[in-house]
Amino acid sequence: METDKWGRRIRAFRKLKGRTQEGLAKEIGISVSVLGEIERGSRLPSEQILKQISDVLTVPIEELTPPDELDK
Repeated sequence: METDKWGRRIRAFRKLKGRTQEGLAKEIGISVSVLGEIERGSRLPSEQILKQISDVLTVPIEELTPPDELDK
């Protein structure tokens, strides 16, 4: 499922940057449950949420994007 690829990458970068789900969710203005759903792969992040995550974690969106999605 493509949504879990996004979620795994977002979770990995969040942890790499030393952020908690609670802190990241608060900074981007979404609930912890929504962020948890994204990270678990049960929800696909919107472009707006991806942009916000990218900005807060200072990671280019291309880095958050699963490799097989870049070819599309």
